[in-house]
This record gives sequence, structure tokens and C-alpha cells, in this order.
Amino acid sequence: MTQLRLLACAALVGAALVGAALLHAQAVAEGKTAFAARCAGCHGTNGTGGEVGPNITDAGADTLFLRPLGDIITHGVPDDGMPAFALPKRELDALVAYITALRAPAAAAPPAGNVAAGEHFYFGVGGCANCHTIRGNGSAIGPDLSNLGRERRLTRIAQALRQPGTSVGSRYRVVSVTLRDGRTLRGMAKNESNYDLQLQDLDGEMHYLSKDDVTQEHYDSASLMPPVAAGPDTVRDLLAFLSRLTTDGPGPRERPATRPSLARDVAAGDWPTYNGNLNGNRYSALNEIDTTTVRRLAPAWMFPIANANRLEGTPVVVDGTMFVTTANEAYALDAASGRPIWHYARPLTKGVIGDAAGAINRGVAVLGDRVFMVTDHAHLVALSRLNGKLLWDVAMADFHKHYGATGAPLVVNDLVLSGTSGGDEGDRGFLAAYDAQTGARVWRVWTIPSRGEPLDSTWRGRALEHGCGAAWLTGTYDAGTGLLYWPTGNPCPDYNGDERRGDNLYSSSVLALDPRTGAMRWYYQFTPHNVHDWDASETLALINADFHGQPRKLLVQANRNGFFYVLDRITGQLLLSTPFVHKLTWSSGIGADGRPVVLPGSDPTVRGVRVCPSLEGATNWMSTAFNPSTHLYYVMALESCSIFTKSSAWWQQGKSFYGGGASRVPGEQRQKVLRAIDPQTGKIAWELPQIGDGESWGGVLSTAGGLVFYGDDGGALAAVNASTGTPLWHFNTNESWHASPMTYAVHGTQYVAVAAGSTIVAFALQAK
Repeated sequence: MTQLRLLACAALVGAALVGAALLHAQAVAEGKTAFAARCAGCHGTNGTGGEVGPNITDAGADTLFLRPLGDIITHGVPDDGMPAFALPKRELDALVAYITALRAPAAAAPPAGNVAAGEHFYFGVGGCANCHTIRGNGSAIGPDLSNLGRERRLTRIAQALRQPGTSVGSRYRVVSVTLRDGRTLRGMAKNESNYDLQLQDLDGEMHYLSKDDVTQEHYDSASLMPPVAAGPDTVRDLLAFLSRLTTDGPGPRERPATRPSLARDVAAGDWPTYNGNLNGNRYSALNEIDTTTVRRLAPAWMFPIANANRLEGTPVVVDGTMFVTTANEAYALDAASGRPIWHYARPLTKGVIGDAAGAINRGVAVLGDRVFMVTDHAHLVALSRLNGKLLWDVAMADFHKHYGATGAPLVVNDLVLSGTSGGDEGDRGFLAAYDAQTGARVWRVWTIPSRGEPLDSTWRGRALEHGCGAAWLTGTYDAGTGLLYWPTGNPCPDYNGDERRGDNLYSSSVLALDPRTGAMRWYYQFTPHNVHDWDASETLALINADFHGQPRKLLVQANRNGFFYVLDRITGQLLLSTPFVHKLTWSSGIGADGRPVVLPGSDPTVRGVRVCPSLEGATNWMSTAFNPSTHLYYVMALESCSIFTKSSAWWQQGKSFYGGGASRVPGEQRQKVLRAIDPQTGKIAWELPQIGDGESWGGVLSTAGGLVFYGDDGGALAAVNASTGTPLWHFNTNESWHASPMTYAVHGTQYVAVAAGSTIVAFALQAK
């Protein structure tokens, strides 16, 4: 086709589009006339409700339109008193076009006006940013407006400007309370029951109040927001700006004079990150619940999460607010009562494979007024801590290339760190750091090389292009040394090493990185040329202690391969390695060079070979803990073996890349055992065997109260004496654990919380 003919076709298409738009505009205009004549008497002149007919424009009217609009007009709704209208086709089509336009969100047909002038008024003399936020800019006293153009219809926005408080809803009511201690608070009621009140004051701070502490409570009849004091042209420009606000469009160009600070103090009773603290110890200094009081521990509240098959996350608590997640959803709760404050959700992504397809999410990271989480399709998002609104959304990787994400991010200084899942699907693993304010990627470290890079000599064969090494579990950070430590996953194909001869760096390793740049300081590979899927994605705990009489900064890990390791975390030197399970057949020990001494006959074969530990490993991603008082390290170990096989199956789009498999050993009993390890020697100080089928995935928590909490293999949350392992308390949940317990304090009360099945359960001491 010649260029002239192309131009002619484009002109015809453009003319057709213009013509269609004009016809639609004419139909809407005719429909407006028909609506005034036939419908306004019942539904009001603008459809917002009349003497006998309901509002048909706002979001609450959606249930009225379960049938097609034309069918409703033609046949009526006899049960609700709406008559049928036998209209000519042109009039019916015009009426449908007008009502559809009337119900459309503002962004579908934003009004004319000077958008830049409206934005300038919003952030300037209009003072709107003093109460409202747009993508984190402004104040969170009032509703977030980031997606206003999608969430509200134009008539409702205009009404809110003229008559504030008439279109927002009771959840933003203004309340003033007087407390027993004489203080008064005024702000927005976020949630309330007969027993408690969740109030956000006019400075944006949340207050979680018991009704026992409230002596007076008064709800204001008037809105905090005054009517917009401006001429019609300015209001028109403001509407033009507000109606175009969407989270999928460009952000505002102007900014308020003050922006939210990312700095925020951490209270003593908080559990501010996935492992409770950056060092990964899963230890809390709280001691109200101790060896003498733990018998009075009882459920305080429960919060079920709908549509969650099983929860694998750890709740995070900051300043009295608990944050919990399932895949693509986050909830903010009153940590003292479990009452919900806000809920963020997006649909699960079609086409995701691997672990991410199982709707797994292990939690959030918090920095100042921002909450960070990953999505199933490998995005990292930032939410407002106060209202859960989306502030930014960045794609870490393309999920069509087998990437996903399941882990809790880690915040270090002003960076948010995360890896991706896909460690059995043939993607290329990496860890990346993002600016907490903007979401811009600051650096990325690949865990395996590309072809032609120096480390590709450790990948001899054709597997490198789909070598895995996913950095999917949360790492740890040492502010003293300024080093970040992150574990890496197994190489692919998991069970067949024929096409990846060599050590396969940096799979199954720990990487010590400079968090500012991602520069590597050292690495240690636990399982070179791993052919049993024993990744190194187990908690890395940082310990400061005398080791064999010399002060050392230590890194310890109970590895999936069955060995317990102690490393110098400044240099990466191996200091100690001992087995922590009895069923271990693949290696006779770790040599002086830090490499395992692999026993012959342990590699998978086509017919299958029995090897210990099992596919699940001697332990896995479930959390460990270190108690500085007992000087013991606690781990839930698994005594089990598998029959490992290999195959020649190769990578395919949309499928996992195992190159074999593993199965149970017929007739062999599996057992979970809670073990306390002495890091000085690697010896087992005490152990507590579990009765069960060895299928649970619960981890541990240790506290200054002299306790270790853990998920029992029989389905109970339990506590033992941290020094002796003596059982002290348990509560049957009858759930198979997939999460680890944590602890926090609110208003002077210590709680222990855990995800049990699809429910968050919090425990506290009963009164004597």
C-alpha cells in the first residue's frame, strides 16, 4: 500500500471516529431531554434521588443494575414500583446513553477546564493538600484522592465541593472524645464498636482507644471541610483537575510545601520488620509473658482473612497498628483488638506460575508513613500507612518470564530491598534496591551470571540461561558493619546437574553486600552444585558473642542441607559446621576448605536413589531464633529422607524446570523436632520431638521471658522453657502451620500473634 493510500485510510478512520463521537454526544443530549421528561420526577433531575425513586448515580446504586439498563427501562421493576416504558428505539437508546454517561466515573468523561490552574489552586490557596493526599503528597486527615476520577462520578465530586460531608459517608465522621486521664482528642473515626474506637487525629496520628478509657464522646454534625470558596471558573478548573486523578495516570506536577517524612521512631513494643529486627534473631525483649505467667495465656482476638487458603506471613506491628497480608492484599488492624482500619487489594494475576501462583505472601516492610509489599506478579508497591492507598507501583521483573514474588521486603536506611520467586521455574535470580520515596530502582545484583561473564565457568553446559538462584526469602542487615546479608536459592534444573557442571555460583549461597550500592564484599556457598533442591533460603541470624574466647561478629544458619554453620560475618570465614539432624547421608562433613565432602551414590539417578535430608530439607524457610540470655539457637528440624530421581526434561515456557523429582521413602516415618543448638559447639543442648506427620511449616520465636514459642506439628501453638525445653503451655488451633509466631506490646500489654490457617490469632495474659 502506498503512503498516499495509507494517509487516505487514516483520514477515513479519523473521520469515522469523529462522526461516532458526535453521534454519541447527540444521543446523550437527546437522552438528557428524555430523562427530564420521563425519569426526573422519581429519580431527581440529575439522577441522585427524588421523592419516590432511588439515587441511580453513585456506587451504592450498582446493585440496581444487575439487568441490562435497556431491559430495566422496557420491562420495569414491578416489585419496586418502577413501571415499564414502551419507548421508540431511538428514544430508548438515547436514554440508555444518557444514564450510562450519568453513571460513568469522572475520569471516563472529564469536564473541560484549565487542569493546571485547578492543580495550582488545589496545592495553593485552596488548601486542599492540607487535608487530602494524592499519591502520598499532602496530609492524610481526609480521604485519599489519588484515584478520585475512577472512584467518584462527576456529580458527586461537584456536590462534595459545594456541600462537604454529604457524599463521603459515615466512616469519615468527625468525633471528639475526652479520656479518663483528662486528655481530649478530635479527629476522624476510622472504626468503632461498643468496646473500642480507632481515631485518627487532625495531625494524622492514629489512636486506638478502649471505651473504658473514654468518658465523653461527641460526633460533629458538620464536616471538617468547608465549601470551596472560589468563583465558578476556579471551581470548573478544580473539577477538571480532580476528575482526572487516577492511579494509572500521571501524578500531580505540583507538590505541597511539606511532604511526609520517612523517618519514624520504633517503639519498644513494636515488631517493625519480618524477623522483628534487622538482625534476623526473632528475639524480643518483652517479658510480661514469662515462664511463670505463660499458663494464663489465652486468645485475645482473631481476624479471619477471606479467600486465603493459608497464610505464610508474619504480622508487622508499628505504633499500635498491625499489618498482615495474603497475596495481593494487605490489612491494617488495631493491634489491641484486631479491628480493621483499611484494606488494600488487587486481583490475583492470571498466568503466574510457581510458588507465587499459590497465593503466597509473607508480609510487609514499614518505613515512616509507608508500607511496602510485593505482588504475585513481581511488582513492589508502596502504600500509605494511614489509609492503605497506593503511592507507587514498580515492576521488579516480567512475570511472563516466570518471575513472581512472595517474600517480605526489607527496609535498610531509605532503601526497600526485595528479590523475586521463581526459583524452580527457570528465571534468573536477583536482589534489587528501590528508593522508598519514589520507587526508582537504585541497584540490582544478579545471583547467577550471564553467558560470557567470569562466573559462567561455574556453569558448564546449557542450563545457565535458565539457572534460577532466586533471592526470594527476606535477608538480614547489620548496622554496625554496614553489611547486608541475603540467602539465595537452588540452581535449575533442580535435580539434574548434567548441563550445569561446576559449582553454579551464586546459587545456594549467602551474599554479603554493601546496601548502598549492591557491591559484593564476600560470599559463601553452602551447597556447591546442588542437585537436591536444598536452597540456602533459610533465616540468617546475626550474633555478637565471644566465640572460642574471642569476640566475634557471627552469622549463623541451620541450612536445608542438614548442616549448622557459623561464619565470621565480616570476612565470610567458616568457623564451625556440624550436622543438626541424624538422617544425613549425602556428605560426611564440611572440609577445611569450607566445601562439603560429598559421598558417592548421593546424586539423583533415573531409577531413583534414597538420600537424606529429604526434598523439604533438614529445615526450610520457617523462622529460627537466637536468645542472647540462653546463648542458644532454636530451629524446627525435620528428620526425613526422599528418593531423588533425575530426567532429561528441559525448560518450557509456562512450566517449572525441575529436571526430575523427589518422593517419599515407602514406609519411612518423618518427624519434626524442635532443637536448641549451642553455636559455640554446634551440639544439641536439648530437643523436643513432635508427634505428627512432619508436614507442618511453623517456625519459632524466643523472648526475654525465658520462652520459645513454636508451631507444634500436631496443630498447637506451644511454649517451652528456653533453657531446658520443658513444655509450659499450648493452645490447639488444629491447623497445619505455615507461619511463625511473633510478639508485640500495646498499651503495656504483651501479645503473641500468629497466622493459623486463614486467621490471625493474638494471645494475651488473662487476669489472675
